[in-house]
Amino acid sequence: IIITTIQKLSIFVQKNKNHPVFQQRVVIIFDECHRSNFGQMHSAITKNFKKYNLFGFTGTPIFAQNAGTGGDMRLKTTQQAFGDKLHTYTIVDAINDENVLPFRIDYVNTIKEKKDVPDEQISAIDREKAMLSPERVSNVVKYVLEHFDQKTKRNSYYSFRVLDNIEKIASAKNGVKVTEHKSEQRINGFNAMFAVASIPMAKAYYNEFKKQQADLPESQRLKVATIFSYSANEEDASETLPEENPESTTGLDPQSRDFLERAIQDYNKMFTTNYDTSSDKFQNYYKDLSHRMKNRQVDLLIVVNMFLTGFDATTLNTLFVDKNLKQHGLIQAFSRTNRILNSVKTFGNIVCFRNLQQATDDAIALFGDKDASSIVVMKDFLSYYEGYDTEKGKHCYGYKELVEQLQNEFPDGKPILGEEAERRFVGLFGSLLKSINILSTFDQFEEKEILTDRQLQDYQSNYLDLQEKWRRRKNGEKENINDDLVFETELIRQVEVNIDYILLLVQKYHDSNCTNKELLIGISKAISSSLQLRSKKELIENFITSVNADTDVEKSWKDYVEQQKDEDLNEIIESEHLKPQETKEFIKNSLRDGQVRTTGTDIDKILPPMSRFGGGNRQEKKKSVIEKIQTFFERYFGL
Repeated sequence: IIITTIQKLSIFVQKNKNHPVFQQRVVIIFDECHRSNFGQMHSAITKNFKKYNLFGFTGTPIFAQNAGTGGDMRLKTTQQAFGDKLHTYTIVDAINDENVLPFRIDYVNTIKEKKDVPDEQISAIDREKAMLSPERVSNVVKYVLEHFDQKTKRNSYYSFRVLDNIEKIASAKNGVKVTEHKSEQRINGFNAMFAVASIPMAKAYYNEFKKQQADLPESQRLKVATIFSYSANEEDASETLPEENPESTTGLDPQSRDFLERAIQDYNKMFTTNYDTSSDKFQNYYKDLSHRMKNRQVDLLIVVNMFLTGFDATTLNTLFVDKNLKQHGLIQAFSRTNRILNSVKTFGNIVCFRNLQQATDDAIALFGDKDASSIVVMKDFLSYYEGYDTEKGKHCYGYKELVEQLQNEFPDGKPILGEEAERRFVGLFGSLLKSINILSTFDQFEEKEILTDRQLQDYQSNYLDLQEKWRRRKNGEKENINDDLVFETELIRQVEVNIDYILLLVQKYHDSNCTNKELLIGISKAISSSLQLRSKKELIENFITSVNADTDVEKSWKDYVEQQKDEDLNEIIESEHLKPQETKEFIKNSLRDGQVRTTGTDIDKILPPMSRFGGGNRQEKKKSVIEKIQTFFERYFGL
């Protein structure tokens, strides 16, 4: 089995005219067979191989409707190049089978045109000039920065396996194998790409992001990167998204290459790397950037055509679009966002700064069917807010209906009594969390939330109490637990409060001369509603008792946490007779990585000397140590 690219195979054919492989029986399989398969390279391959079977796979085939106008008239469609279609599995099938996610599309108007002016009177050049106006670019960047956390759900946390040795892998010479090293880390939210119409537009947006973030602290700036190289007709890439060359920047004009050089130097500063636009190092930059996008280390990647086809990153959930797209180019670009990851990522988020609605409907009809839009594209805001009926007559409850049911059946302060009521509450509140998860990416939702923060926290606190109660019951009375009771813990994490919010309330309590008891109640409720902060409740409440009119809340909190952390860790080390230095290093790495590794040799290194053959003693000791360290970790992680 040989894995290669069509470009390299074409070069092989040119340089080895009489190679014996051409006379052997071979099977050639093309992935993404809508790309680069309709020209001289394809003809050269099929002409030289004498005994071959040719198979092609693509999610966006070239039909007569979306075929280009140039090139060999005998190779205009996928069917002409690869023969009769053997099997069809459309995007509708993939969504129905839950192999990919549907899309949710926002259209943000950024340019006003005079009414009653026919399109043919407005040249494409004039329109693109207007699209590149500094005022418009500034407004688009402002919108992205203001809505980025909302669209990419930066309030949600989840565990993810990240690649640790990116630079080694990206810089490895051809033929040198570097083993990937991955570790589990806790990360928040997703990342995004920004597809733009041209290299000048990529430059304008990149510079504007730098300008608007210049006064922000580094920790609050989005990590923005860009990549492009020359491709013919780059500004007319709406249908085919022609491939840019990831191996060379020689086709770029001097100004564009100089700009890209500066952007790569910015990248080097961000990630302590050493790339540039020279041939070898540009290839390595491309690989490094690809891995960091998959790691969610780059927040926003500005591209022209690169990365819009064939690139999969499960952490990518949003595509901002300022580019005319249609047909298979549109579906390919949108599909960068719809890879499945977890229960928080329920759709691919598309934000269009151009009106692509008709182009979207046409593309979905071409690659699905005329009725596919209701499956491929999420519904509008009011459908999820008010509720809607499916084509089969099933009613899907909206946010408004779910809140009404929740408040009617479980009013504020009313205890939830009995297993049936508990089950009903868990199911109802879980449905509400799913509804909020979808609506939270709509700009309109912020002004239409019905539940106050306090009410949501109270319900969430009850929800987490029941989760703990049922977990204990599951461990102790397995016959009394049913598998159909599902707690949406990943969705809880995206609506929970954080320690900064709690410290803000503590500061308000301090500013009231420590007399506002209502604030103390609010703090207690907020902590109880948070999956992350529940384990820290005693720590926080003990700190609050030490607060007086002279306390500097922020500084005192940091000092208090460090002191308590040292005391608690020393207590574990002494009581369990652990190796001090190794244990402290183990804890430091755990807090850095967002998890306690209970497998491997690291945990064994902190244990005191014990016989491995002393029965179950060592395992019991290890179990006891892990439980204490896990409790310690949950208490101090994130502080």
